[in-house]
Amino acid sequence: MYLAFSLHPFTILMHLTIDAKYIDTNISLIDGSERNLMVATGAVPASGKGKLITLWILSGLVALAFVFVGGGKLAGAAAMVELFDKIGLGQWFRHITGLLEVSGGVGLLIPRYAFYAAILLDIVMIGAIITHVAVVGGSPAPAASLFVLSGIIAWLRKP
Repeated sequence: MYLAFSLHPFTILMHLTIDAKYIDTNISLIDGSERNLMVATGAVPASGKGKLITLWILSGLVALAFVFVGGGKLAGAAAMVELFDKIGLGQWFRHITGLLEVSGGVGLLIPRYAFYAAILLDIVMIGAIITHVAVVGGSPAPAASLFVLSGIIAWLRKP
């Protein structure tokens, strides 16, 4: 596993590389000089079980959010009906969006389909972000957050 980052506002720019066997740190100073530090370590990367538990918790929370919001669209919640009236494509679009969100949320909980469900939900969230910015005028933050979380799930579940 490798981790790289830079601290731009500070006088020292760091490039940190972490592997299970060593830590290699390159430090570039403002005057152009460079320092290199390598430390051998016996650190063991995070266990697969811990990653799996974290992935399941993340998947469960994101699935819950999509099932809840998609269910509200399918149930015809007043706020959703009004929102889709502003969009102007008709209420059929609310039904399709709700169906995609609920089925994607359920799909996140099925390991065999979780990657594809996360990609589907990412596509839906791209549409939601564009709609919020261009048409509705509301904050795209909730859709952007779900986009990022679904993307993380897709990346961790990639076949």
